[in-house]
Amino acid sequence: MTGIADTGFLAAFANRRDRHHPWALEIASRIDRALLTCDAVLAETAFHLGNASLVLAMVQEGLVLPQFQVSDHLARIAELAKRYADRKPDLADLCLIRLSELNPSLPVITTDVRDFRVYRRGRREVIPLLHPPQR
Repeated sequence: MTGIADTGFLAAFANRRDRHHPWALEIASRIDRALLTCDAVLAETAFHLGNASLVLAMVQEGLVLPQFQVSDHLARIAELAKRYADRKPDLADLCLIRLSELNPSLPVITTDVRDFRVYRRGRREVIPLLHPPQR
């Protein structure tokens, strides 16, 4: 299994005290190819964990593969930022929406269901998600 990794998944995977840690471990056990992500997600994860070395280890060990250059997709990211301005999306979310457009067969692995249920690929296509069970 592979997919597109969001910050919440990576932070939960690395932090035993995160409420989604057991879910993240279960997802990680099924991964057989590096998860795609972007530098913005890696930066957010390092910030949330307070540990850049741990995030760099995720890349070095092949859990995640940064696969996105913002400058190559600037026009589309700006379009998405304008479209979802009412939700105040961060750069990581915008990059993941675009990564999902570029890799339509891959789910976004996230704990941020509230936003990703609203975001769309193209104009109307629902983004497939892997997320923790909802309470």
